[in-house]
Amino acid sequence: MENAGFPCPKLTIIKRQEWLEATDKSRFFDLAKEAVGLPMVLKAPNQGSSIGVSILKEDSLEGFTAAINKSLFLQEVDLKAWQQKNIDEKVVFLAVLTDIREGIGMPVYAGEEQTLLHHPEELLRYLNRKAELQERTILTPLNSEEEVLLESFIGGKEFSCIVVQNHLGQPMALPPTQIIKSSDVFDYRAKYLPGVSRKITPIDLPAQQIQQIRQECCRLFEVLQCNVYARIDGFINEEGTIFLNDPNTTSGMLPSSFFFHQAAEIGLNPSQFLTYIIRTSLSERIRTGKRNKELRDQLQQLDGDLQRLRQQRSQKIRVAVVMGGYSSERHISVESGRNIFEKLASSVKYQPVPVFLTGSNEEHKLYLLPVNIMLKDNADDIKEKVEAYLRGEHHPLLEQIIEEARPLVNQYIDQDLLKFGPVSYEQLAREVDAVFIALHGRPGEDGALQARLERVGLPYNGSGIESSQLTINKFETNRRLREHGILVARHRLVNRQEWDKNRQGVLDALVQEFGFPLIAKPSDDGCSSAVKKIKNRQELEAFGEMIFRELPELMALPMKTLKLKPSEEFPQKDVFLVEEFIGREGAKHFLEVTGGMLTLRNEQGQTEYLVFEPSEALAGGEVLSLEEKFLAGEGQNITPARFARTAEENRRISQEVRKELEHVARIANIEGYARIDAFVRVYEDGRVETIIIEINSLPGMTPATCIFHQSALNGYKPYEFIDAILTYGIERQRSKATL
Repeated sequence: MENAGFPCPKLTIIKRQEWLEATDKSRFFDLAKEAVGLPMVLKAPNQGSSIGVSILKEDSLEGFTAAINKSLFLQEVDLKAWQQKNIDEKVVFLAVLTDIREGIGMPVYAGEEQTLLHHPEELLRYLNRKAELQERTILTPLNSEEEVLLESFIGGKEFSCIVVQNHLGQPMALPPTQIIKSSDVFDYRAKYLPGVSRKITPIDLPAQQIQQIRQECCRLFEVLQCNVYARIDGFINEEGTIFLNDPNTTSGMLPSSFFFHQAAEIGLNPSQFLTYIIRTSLSERIRTGKRNKELRDQLQQLDGDLQRLRQQRSQKIRVAVVMGGYSSERHISVESGRNIFEKLASSVKYQPVPVFLTGSNEEHKLYLLPVNIMLKDNADDIKEKVEAYLRGEHHPLLEQIIEEARPLVNQYIDQDLLKFGPVSYEQLAREVDAVFIALHGRPGEDGALQARLERVGLPYNGSGIESSQLTINKFETNRRLREHGILVARHRLVNRQEWDKNRQGVLDALVQEFGFPLIAKPSDDGCSSAVKKIKNRQELEAFGEMIFRELPELMALPMKTLKLKPSEEFPQKDVFLVEEFIGREGAKHFLEVTGGMLTLRNEQGQTEYLVFEPSEALAGGEVLSLEEKFLAGEGQNITPARFARTAEENRRISQEVRKELEHVARIANIEGYARIDAFVRVYEDGRVETIIIEINSLPGMTPATCIFHQSALNGYKPYEFIDAILTYGIERQRSKATL
């Protein structure tokens, strides 16, 4: 890059063997400071996604040593400190260590003898054994680095720009995205987990500088002789100098990645952009002169399929995918909605229309969403962009880039994906044939949206009005289930009036009835929203203060007491639910599970329940968070659940649990699909107790949610599962119309 005239940071290299053999590490630090200065960036040169990257700001030999070891994937373990940890702390340490995003991964070579360990339990036993014999040991992964790249730190705005070949085979840069990080390093989590960093497209700069970034990225694309596409990362400093520091010829392709984010700005949804990548790749491979006929035949078939898809547009079922909302789960709803949109967009049967819902219980505001806004960071960012659109604010450069890309885009689209506008329920009924509700919490899971849709005759997914009204109310659901002999936690409601009148009396009564720990949560919100394990009176009072607060802003002292994260949402309510803490209670085996299900209509028109194998839910904290349930890379679900050690006993227990979940679904009149969360106790004598936690009438449908894992065991691919859900809703509406 330097030889081609691109500005580059100062750099130097430290070799692994020299580092390991040196007894005085300060010599390396002095040479690095002389070569690149402080602050400096330390990188693992052969890793992607910012793995093994550190920024060293302070003149600290200890910090420098830790950063070098991180880039070389060397983990030094203080065995004296290891001995002081309890088993839970050791497990957490190993969980971080074996996660390649934060640690060194598995398998590892351990100690001077270079023992190869493949499993964390092996590593646990090894460290316990070595701690009795020595003070320290070194761990290295199977695959590591031979050198560390050190660079001078570049200040300024960080960006990422996708470059593609246009219809003439020339490089064309999409609108570069500015990265607003929550920490110094734009690491794996920041790149690929929704909401961890903010993305602003195009970068917040004058149009002339944006064009300069695009031109430099295209020039590097040509210098490196790239084909089809590349993602080029870089910085622009205060003087306007552009540093391109990380060209990627294979970009990350998770739903929140730049790859799809920028393609949406020119009007391509993820499925269409991938089709572009495939078609252009075929064209480029043909130019190599190898397997020409076979590749030309494939290209011709693909072009024919694209033409047929455009002709079949009028035959597709138009489905409004409603996402967003105004509950604390609105961000997860957007992730679900985007996933549903993409699965339907890649089908030959459906034509999805993204619809964003915001407003309040009193007034629902609906907007037809352009695909570029749908792929913004989260629900609040989408709402902000919607409001900007309503004010007529459009970035002039985006319009120019859209025009540049139009010849390319027109090859792949069968509808205008940049259409925007407010829409009423009546207008929506004229635009689409059905609705997929991807909302979580209110107004999707309380029957309110269902009532509006039934009024205008639109079929929808999931349960009907009355069932939704029941299952959103955790107190009434528990009461109904208990009346039918279903095991639920002991519970009671606390309302604002009694709290304001006699707070200490309410606290006394709760402590006497439930003791500690107990569970406190909103009685009418979605799953995991503000659900807290309360361990003492101070935390219980803080929970009440927080949920009954007058203003939306979080209160500092209760927030600290409850250990809430700065970004954590906590709803304001007039009532909350207190439940007994469900524990093992003498059971041989105790686990938390979540079981999905699908309803189907038989030939007689009766509803049948297909209850999937439940997943075992493993919480990283005291209760499962929203992120652990629904986001890739967060939390862990094991499907199917591990009820017993033997296959036969596991089947028996699973059958009992699934039978109970079906009983619960029938009591609540669940339709379409649902997910039911529960605790399961298995006793020595073989008895099985299933204690119901809650019913989710519109469960999360993010790519990582376990309901897709469960449906896959029954032979449903994600699209097929979604298709079955929609088909049930459409047939239900038809059967109502014939009555």
